[in-house]
This record gives sequence, C-alpha cells and structure tokens, in this order.
Amino acid sequence: MKQQKDVIPPSTPQDRLPIPLQAQFVTITEEEAGQRIDNYLLRVCKGVPKSHVYRILRSGEVRVNKGRIDQMYRLVQGDIVRIPPVRIAEKADTTHVPAAEFKVIFEDAHLLVIDKPAGVAVHGGSGVSFGVIEQLRASRPDAKFLELVHRLDRDTSGLLLLAKKRSALTSLHEQMRDGHTDKRYLTMVAGDWKNARQHVKLPLHKYTTADGERRVAVQADGMPSHTVFTLLKKFKDFALLEAELKTGRTHQIRVHLSSSGFAIVGDDKYGDFALNRALLKADATRGALKRMFLHAHQITFTHPDSGKIMTLNAPLATECERFLLSLGKPLN
Repeated sequence: MKQQKDVIPPSTPQDRLPIPLQAQFVTITEEEAGQRIDNYLLRVCKGVPKSHVYRILRSGEVRVNKGRIDQMYRLVQGDIVRIPPVRIAEKADTTHVPAAEFKVIFEDAHLLVIDKPAGVAVHGGSGVSFGVIEQLRASRPDAKFLELVHRLDRDTSGLLLLAKKRSALTSLHEQMRDGHTDKRYLTMVAGDWKNARQHVKLPLHKYTTADGERRVAVQADGMPSHTVFTLLKKFKDFALLEAELKTGRTHQIRVHLSSSGFAIVGDDKYGDFALNRALLKADATRGALKRMFLHAHQITFTHPDSGKIMTLNAPLATECERFLLSLGKPLN
C-alpha cells in the first residue's frame, strides 16, 4: 500500500495497535483495486466492529478522491481513500501461527494450487486459531497478496486454489459464480449404490446448532443445489463415486449423499456414526479408515492471465487409497 507524505498506514495483523485519532489517506495499489470499499475497510481496519465501518461509510466520513461513495463502490488503482479516525480497543493477538508449506500442484505469478491434507482448516475461526492461509502467509512473508479462491471442509483433502494477485481472485470468483469451473471429488459411500450416473437436486439450508456449529439440511426453501454422481467402483458394502459439483453450497456433497441414504464413510457430521466407529479398526474384509473419505481430485478453469484452459489433478490421499485397496477387487 502506497502512502502519501506524513500518512500513517492502517494497522496490520502483526501490529494491531490502536489507530491514531487522525484521518489517514491511502493510495490504492494494483493489487487492492477491484474490491468493494466496505470489504477493503473491514480488512484494513482490524478490530473495528463491522457496524462501525458501515456507519462511517453511510455518514460520508470515508471519501474516495475527496468525494462521497457508497458501500458498493469498487476501488480503482490510484484512488486516494480517506479513512476517518477510528480507535480500536482490542487485546493483543498473541496467537503464534507456525509457518508451513503444502504440496504444490501448480504455481506461477498469479496462482498457487496446493494439495491440502485432511484435518487442516483452510482458515482460522470457529474454534480454530489458524489454517492453511495463515500458515502460508507466515511462510511467505514477502508475498504481497495471497487469498483463498474457495474453501474445502477441514476433513476434506485435495485441490485448493489460492490467488497471488487480486485480478486472479476476481477472475476465478467470476468463473465459479458463472458456472465456468468444473470441480470433481472422489468419495466412498456405504451401501448398495445402483446407478452408473445419478443427478441429485435437493435444496440446501444452512443453520447453526445450539453449540454454534455450522450445519446444512435439505429444506424446501433452501438454496438450489445440484450434484452429479458417477459410479467408479462398486464393492460388496461400499461404492467409490466421483461427485461433480454443478453448484457450490456448503457441505453439498455430504448432505446430498446422506439425504439420499448413502453416507460418506468417516463423515462425523452427516454420516453413519456406528459404522464410523467400526471403521476405526480393520477387520477380515477391509482395512481401517480414520478420516472422512472425500477428496477434491480435479478442477478445470481458465487461467486468469493467459486464458488457457487448465485441468489440475491431485492423487487420492494415501489413507483413502489404502482403504480402497483393502476392499479388494470391485464387483463391476
């Protein structure tokens, strides 16, 4: 972020001290351009309540190029933003984020695509101090920009896209919103799966439990959701499926399968809990499985800079591959 003379920059996650009680003037860089002014302020004004950010926007205290704007305004490179005096009353952030790198599937100046292991959150929050994005930022302190393009559940492994430029983030978000990306997962379900190819269209509704956990249920007034399942291998008690997302709702694959009577093995939210406990130990017919069998194995998208169509793959996670091989020869 470029500052004009005698300008005090906004606080950063590493330096969350109260912002001095004077207006700040910041010049928008190429990497910051394209985002909405409200999202920009929420990012740079760490610790300021969201309600206060929107109040200073409504009141006209935030100016761009000396003029009033509303919260929908999208920043342009070179814009000069006036941020009014705001005080942050916030405890010091003492959480140590250990730097970490993950298996890289693809990387260039615009994108980073990794193979995320199961059991690792993509970001901090909801009882998790940090996740993949925080650890990658810690391991790459010189990175000017690094943001998640999409998310994976904590217990899902596989392909995770991150943008190294805001232009790449905007392009990929537009592609996903317009249905121009193709995301496919490998999953194992319990039961006698019949169809070679099956469309599931069940509306999904998000809610929060009394314990504060995020959950999703099939509900008539929920968001339209569509998954296509293809049978890859059929076993006596299990089936290996490829799930193709036509929409990208929270927990979509997991809820579409459980609501269809085929729980993902190892799913601790929507699965067969008795079966999950049994799977923790191997028996005469199969090996053990101690995680959810859901893996993001393929994604196709248009490269945001070159325009080239890209298809990336991540091999099935080792623990899932081991369980699959333990089932022996498939029936089909």
